[in-house]
Amino acid sequence: MSGQLEQILAYLDRDGVTELVISIGRPIAMKQKGAYVNLTARPLTLPMLNVLVEGSALAGAMPKTDGSFDPIELDVGRRRLRVRSGRRGDEVVLRLEVIAKSAIVATATAPAPAPVTTTFAKKPSFKAPELSLDDDVPELTLEPERATPAAVVEPQYIEVPRSGRVPPPEFSKLIAAARAAKASDLHISAGRVTQLRVGTDLVPVDGAPLSAEAADSLLLPLLDDDQRARLAAVGYVDLAVDATDRGRLRANISRHQVGLKGTFRLAMAKPATLDELGLPKDLAKVVAHHQGFVVIAGPSGHGKTTTLNALVDLINSTKAFHILTVEDPIEIEHPRKIAVVSQREAGRHTKSFAAALKASLREDPDVIVIGELRDRETVEIALTASETGHLVLATMSTPSAAKTLDRLIDMFPPEEHSQVRASIAGALRAIVAQRLVPAIGGGVVPAIELVTGVLALATLIRDDKLFQLPNLLQRGRAYGMIRFDESLLELARAGKITEDTALAFADAKKELHHQLHPQQQAAPVATVKKGLFGGDKK
Repeated sequence: MSGQLEQILAYLDRDGVTELVISIGRPIAMKQKGAYVNLTARPLTLPMLNVLVEGSALAGAMPKTDGSFDPIELDVGRRRLRVRSGRRGDEVVLRLEVIAKSAIVATATAPAPAPVTTTFAKKPSFKAPELSLDDDVPELTLEPERATPAAVVEPQYIEVPRSGRVPPPEFSKLIAAARAAKASDLHISAGRVTQLRVGTDLVPVDGAPLSAEAADSLLLPLLDDDQRARLAAVGYVDLAVDATDRGRLRANISRHQVGLKGTFRLAMAKPATLDELGLPKDLAKVVAHHQGFVVIAGPSGHGKTTTLNALVDLINSTKAFHILTVEDPIEIEHPRKIAVVSQREAGRHTKSFAAALKASLREDPDVIVIGELRDRETVEIALTASETGHLVLATMSTPSAAKTLDRLIDMFPPEEHSQVRASIAGALRAIVAQRLVPAIGGGVVPAIELVTGVLALATLIRDDKLFQLPNLLQRGRAYGMIRFDESLLELARAGKITEDTALAFADAKKELHHQLHPQQQAAPVATVKKGLFGGDKK
């Protein structure tokens, strides 16, 4: 065991210290008298952790697969420890508790270099020696103990139950091919050639059509017993698949006439930023509100969930909030940053969206994220939460802001429309309607419509005058609004999409053409009015 690890474990021998927490992405911390205190100045990385535990019994306790594991007891140096571990991707958590301490005085045996000098309001009670790792690994330095424990958020491990199933090798090869082709979806179907969704087209993978038996051998190993029972009962099942080193997938497996069919959405390994997605920076403003209702709308398969997770990651990176998500299934897992993110999966962690949302109001969330607004009960709870001090982010499969508002209101019976319009008018902060359009050189780029919840919009909603929304959008730049055609115009001028693509997707094609080619506008042609009997009218 290295002297570096011994110096860290020595903190377990101090009075009042009950636990050490070694967590990727956070400083090493000890729990002393109920409070967490940072021991290192810098967050721990996976290479640093591997060097730290190398040659010790803790190396064998490092989890190799994702999940939370039962406590184990290990002899590490002079101490017997109880070790609890968890892993999610590259994120690892080790929690160490002492079972039996050595009678030897718990001090570092290695000679200590010059002490770290740090200025505090009160002189520290001791100074910890510097810990130096290998030259190719960033330096890890112990901080002096603070007179007042630092306000450290306890490292949280978000437990997402794993099935432990390993995808067949042939399936992993298909996922590798899909990622290499930059595909968004993979279609595996009995009786058909396997196909990839690349941009807006389905592209066949080399090979013959799959037999029913071959499709079963690829798809059934992905399901546990409960999922197989659901497939037999209702004919389909939604799930998330961890394809080992190929990343995480959102999947739907169903039966059709020939046999099984699987559709797999290739999720990102981590949430993308707005810049990486090619979205305007103005979108960051929609999560600047401390409460309210934000809807990410768009047709199915047009990146709503990806945009939603980019906004959640923006909050996670900038605000010390509690973010609670309810999804079906969990598509993108959020790493630990500034916020605490609790991700729940409908059907696995909770009975339904509505049940999870009802419980969420008692879980002290600052932000509530809803994977999809599917029914009246979910919308009702979302509006209630947004009116009671929470920021609620949700997606909805509607093509535009106007259709989103109509759908939200129409989910309720006519006698409640007036009250619902008043609730939406007061709670709505923004609607982001998004469509993916073919990009020059392949792939897709998002074009958006952004409607902000200003007073003028609230008035239109409350007075049932949504037919005037296009007029509001025409002058909405002053309110931070973006029309869909304006987004297409910017993409075309930036050379990201062709003019033909912009015109094909535009709502007002003639107006967009004039904006793309203002010099081609013809002078107005004078018209001659005809008299009553066909002659020119004087």
